[in-house]
Amino acid sequence: MPEPIFLIIGAIALVVVFIIAFVLGIQYRKRVSEREISSAEEEAKRIINESIKSAENKKREALLEAKEEIHRNRIEYEREVKERRTELQKQERRLQQKEENLDRKMENLEKKNELLNQKLAEVESGKEEIKLIKKSQLEMLEKISGFTVEEAKEYLLKNIEAEVTHEAALKIKEIESRLKEEADQKAREYISLAIQRCAADHVAEAAVSVVPLPNDEMKGRVIGREGRNIRTIETLTGVDLIIDDTPEAITLSSFDPVRREVARIALEKLIIDGRIHPARIEEMVEKAKREVDATIKAEGERATFETGVHGLHPDLIKILGRLKFRTSYGQNVLNHSIEVAHVAGLLAAELGVDITLAKRAGLLHDIGKAIDHEVEGSHVSIGVELARKFHESEVIVHAIHAHHGDVEPQDIIACLVQAADTISAARPGARRENIENYIKRLEKLEELTCSFNGVAGAYAIQAGREVRIMIKPEEINEDEMILLARDIAKKIESELEYPGQIKVHLIRESRAIEYAK
Repeated sequence: MPEPIFLIIGAIALVVVFIIAFVLGIQYRKRVSEREISSAEEEAKRIINESIKSAENKKREALLEAKEEIHRNRIEYEREVKERRTELQKQERRLQQKEENLDRKMENLEKKNELLNQKLAEVESGKEEIKLIKKSQLEMLEKISGFTVEEAKEYLLKNIEAEVTHEAALKIKEIESRLKEEADQKAREYISLAIQRCAADHVAEAAVSVVPLPNDEMKGRVIGREGRNIRTIETLTGVDLIIDDTPEAITLSSFDPVRREVARIALEKLIIDGRIHPARIEEMVEKAKREVDATIKAEGERATFETGVHGLHPDLIKILGRLKFRTSYGQNVLNHSIEVAHVAGLLAAELGVDITLAKRAGLLHDIGKAIDHEVEGSHVSIGVELARKFHESEVIVHAIHAHHGDVEPQDIIACLVQAADTISAARPGARRENIENYIKRLEKLEELTCSFNGVAGAYAIQAGREVRIMIKPEEINEDEMILLARDIAKKIESELEYPGQIKVHLIRESRAIEYAK
C-alpha cells in the first residue's frame, strides 16, 4: 500500500482512540461526581440533623433559662411588692399617728385659746382697776405733794438733767485732762526737738521801699525836665515814685514786689551813674530786670539746695525764687518756706514719716504768694493750681490746700506742714502785725466771748494769747463751766484767725458784801 494511506489510517485510528478515551473519561468523572454528590448529600443530611438536634437542645435550654428568669423576676417582684406594701403600711400608721397628734394639738390649742381669752378678759378688767387705782393714787399724791403731774415731771427732769450734766462734765474733764497730758507731752517733745534742731536767726523783715539819695539836688535830676525822667521810670517799671519832703530819699510804691525791686536796682544804678535820661533809664531798667531774674533763679535754686528738695520743674523753681521779694507780716516768705520745710522734715523724722515728702510740701506750701497779685484767688487756691499744673503729687497738693484749714487735713504730711507753718509764724520776732488789725482781733475776741449767756465780762491779755472770762455764779455752776469753756474754745476756733493758740480761762467767784454801821 502506498504510504499516504497508512498515514490516513493511523490518523483515523488515533482519532478513534482519542474519542474512546474521552468517552471513558467522561463516564469516569460522572461516576466520581455522583459519588461525591451522594456523599455531600449524606453529609448535608447529617449536618441538618445535627443542627436540628442542636437547635432543639438550645431551645430547651433557652426555655429553661427563660422559665428560671421568669421565676426569679417573679420572686423579686413579689419581694418588692411585699416591701412596698410594708412601707405603705408603716406610712399609713405614721400618718394616722400624726393625725391623732394634730387632733390632740388642736384640742390643746383650743383649750389654750379659751384660757388666753379668759386671761385677756381678766387683764382688761385688771387694767381698768389699775387705771382707777392709778388715778386715785395720783390724785392722792398731788394732794400730798402739792405738785401736778406736769410739775412733778418737770421737777424730775431737772434733777436728772443736773445729775447727767454733772456726770458728763466730770467725764469730759477726766478724758480731756488725760488726753491733754499725753498729747502735750508728746507734742512738746517733738516740737522742742524740731525747733532746737532748726535754729533760725532771722527776724521780721521790711520790704525795701526807700531809695537813699546823695543829696536833694538828685531829686530834681530824677524828676527831669517837665517830669520826663520820673514818668519814664514809672512807665518802664510799673512802680510809683513818691518824692515828698523827706530829705535825701525817694519812696517806691507798688503792689508787685518784683517790680519794686527792679525799680530800686535801676534807680540806684542811675544815681550812681549820674546820667539820668530816658535812653539811660531804659538801659538800666533792662539790666535791673536781668539781675532780678538771675536773683530769682538763684534764690529758687538756693532754697531747693538748702532743703534737699530735688526734681522741681524749672518754672516752679523760678516762681519759688520770686518769694525772695515777698513778705508776710514783715516775714520774708522764702525764708519762711525754707524754715517750714526744715521743721516739717524734722517732725517727720521724729514720727517716722517720709522726710523728703514733708520737706517738699513745706517748701511749696506758700508758693501761691509768689503770684497772688497777678492771679485772682487766695494764695492757697493759687498754690493748689500751680502744684497741679506742674504735676506735683496729690499729697503735696492736699498739704498746700490744708495748711490754713481751708480743708480738713487727711494725712500726716498735711498735719505736719500745718504745724510747721504755725511754728515758723508764731516764733518770737518772726512777724509783726499791724496795730489796727491787732486791736481789732482783740476786740473781736472779747466780743465773741461775751456773746455767751452767763458771761459777766471778758478780757484779752498776753497779746491775745489768753482770754479771761468772768462768769455769773448765779447762772453758771461749776459743772456747766467746763462745757461753757469747751463751747467758747470751739467758737473761737471756727470764727477767728490768730497765730498760735488762745487759752480760755473761766473765773467764777461768789462774793458776800455787808456794811458795818
